[in-house]
Amino acid sequence: MENATRVTLAPQEGFGYGFVDDCYLREGEDEYHFRFDAVPCDGFRHLDEDEIRRLEENGNRCPDWHDVLVRDPFDTDCVRNNTFYGLVRLGPFEKKMAGYHDFFIECGVTDSRVISSDILADSAVHGCGYISHYIIRENCIIYRVGELQTTNHSKFGVGIVKEGEDEDVRVSISVMNEAGGREILPFRGMNSADAWLWAKRRDRKVLMERLKAFTEKTATARRGVYGTVDRGCVIKNCQIIKDVNFGECCYVKGCNKLKNLTVDSSAEESTQLGEGIELVNGIVGRGSRIFYGCKAIRFVTGTHCNLKYGARLIHSYLGDNSTVSCCEVLNNLIFPFHEEHHNNSFLIAALVQGQSNMAAGATIGSNHNSRGNDGEIVAGRGFWPALSTSVKHDSRFASYVLLTKGNYPSELNVPLPFAMVTDNTARGRREVMPAYWWMYNMYALARNAWKFSVRDRRADRPVAIETDFLAPDTVYEIVRAITLMELWCGKSRPGFTGDRDACIAEGRRILSQGQKPDFEVLADNIERSPFPVRILKPVKSYRAYHDMLLFYGMRTTALYAQEHRLSFRDTLDLCPDAQIRPFANLGGQLVPQERLEDLIGDIESGRIDSWDEVHAAYRRLASLYEKDRLCNAVAVLRYLALESASTVEKLFPDWNGRCLRLNDWIMRQAVETKQKDYENTFRWITYDSAAERSAVLGERITGVSFTLPQYQPVPWI
Repeated sequence: MENATRVTLAPQEGFGYGFVDDCYLREGEDEYHFRFDAVPCDGFRHLDEDEIRRLEENGNRCPDWHDVLVRDPFDTDCVRNNTFYGLVRLGPFEKKMAGYHDFFIECGVTDSRVISSDILADSAVHGCGYISHYIIRENCIIYRVGELQTTNHSKFGVGIVKEGEDEDVRVSISVMNEAGGREILPFRGMNSADAWLWAKRRDRKVLMERLKAFTEKTATARRGVYGTVDRGCVIKNCQIIKDVNFGECCYVKGCNKLKNLTVDSSAEESTQLGEGIELVNGIVGRGSRIFYGCKAIRFVTGTHCNLKYGARLIHSYLGDNSTVSCCEVLNNLIFPFHEEHHNNSFLIAALVQGQSNMAAGATIGSNHNSRGNDGEIVAGRGFWPALSTSVKHDSRFASYVLLTKGNYPSELNVPLPFAMVTDNTARGRREVMPAYWWMYNMYALARNAWKFSVRDRRADRPVAIETDFLAPDTVYEIVRAITLMELWCGKSRPGFTGDRDACIAEGRRILSQGQKPDFEVLADNIERSPFPVRILKPVKSYRAYHDMLLFYGMRTTALYAQEHRLSFRDTLDLCPDAQIRPFANLGGQLVPQERLEDLIGDIESGRIDSWDEVHAAYRRLASLYEKDRLCNAVAVLRYLALESASTVEKLFPDWNGRCLRLNDWIMRQAVETKQKDYENTFRWITYDSAAERSAVLGERITGVSFTLPQYQPVPWI
């Protein structure tokens, strides 16, 4: 009768050997090939008879003491009540204490079962029921771990297959789409630019093949690689750890299950994994913190990410310096500086391009609001859906779009940056206020740009993240938005008929006059519904967009001139053929579209042949960004001059004065938008006195505590 328990029995003699089947070994190799490469045999020796006797007196057992090797100095009193199988290498061990914070324990190995593993100098391993095929390097603490095991087909979270395995065991991550079609293969060091390039350019088949080959080169397909607990790691009170590589100085405590992972870490950027978490099939970036019941499956986190308080991260890439707490995040590609803190927020099948915030109750991409297949959502950087917002697949949002509380029952395509979208349920339609952030919430807009730049904790920065809200990507969207507003205004004027160009010209005439039109400006193609979308404050927002373009163009050009000791005119001359071109958001780094195409061409042609070389290319692109941004700014100034039927030289004196006035206006707006919190009488009602309120909240704001964008003029010649 078949054994229903599926438990197999084997003799103790020979247990711990035969880690790799002979069919996977090359000529002259044995099962320790990779192990000995990692930790050479130099300095290890066999035990003498007296040491064996003392070890047995200390409660240690081993079927064959010949295969227990040690390094001197080796104190047998440091090794007690253990069982050893296979080739075990220990030491050096002396009577020392290993400590982390206030926790100290003796160096050595006690009360553990060790199978074919290395436990190296001054490490402390105690109360571990099963350690198999691991290299525990110097100065580690492993305390009360139920299972610490490596299989012979371990992949440590990397999207490869081992010799003899079927393709269906390969770990992939289905970002941006629950139904698949945008799968990426995880690897150590993967950043948001890598993930975006792979997920987005699916039509480039050669590119897809090359990126897969790059990933397969990051890890060997050979069997028999041992797991590693690198120097200075502390692992305490964990249940199951299987096929996990730990980088230097990890701190791991109270985890339920860790399986098939690379936990990247260093002394400078230490990673911490905490109580009750379960992580399977993924890569944890350096300096990350994952605590308190989180679940992550088929995932990659960038560097310095935080997962906490029961967050669920599944089939997703989470960008550097992001925090996800309590909520559910499925099938997403998220760029750096994402914040999501609430248990009832729900982010599904989306590309969120960073510097974003998800409010409580936000349901972005629910898969229960359509009979059709799940779709996708694309949100530019600065995306901010407000409390209890529901958005349907497929939708797309420009940069810095704010969705006010509401149920948006139809797909949305909002091409207007810095806009506020409202759900006017009384009228049964949607309304959009372009340039809302610039006009009414300068404090939040400027503070976010500042805080992201100062909170970037990455030691290594292969992707140069742009945090300024006025940058080549947003100004390109502004230029397009200006044309759209002109088109919609012209089409909305009662009694006016004409082709597209005529409508744009008529809309420009109306909006440029500065007078509120006596008709509603209605937009088309923003919502998939029979109802038009109303544009709020069209004249004021049209003027605001122009102020934003002018401030960006003048400020960027002046900054370059100051840094390179040039006049304004000489700086303009550096970009004689400048045009307003689209910039790609490459994982947070802005790159001219034509340079991105060159990068892809270099990958496809073989001129770039590894992920390391791709990352080096990102750095080269970053070194060109200052000049690329300058030329973009110069093109914006020439665009504005052309609108005025003039030249930059003639308009420069007036523009110089306008930008200096904008400096003052930005400061006032930042202070005034924050002062609303203090002037609202309902913010006083819970306090019995002004003194109590000041003690809790501080004094009334009189300025701002962060750097605001400033224009500093330079001479024309």
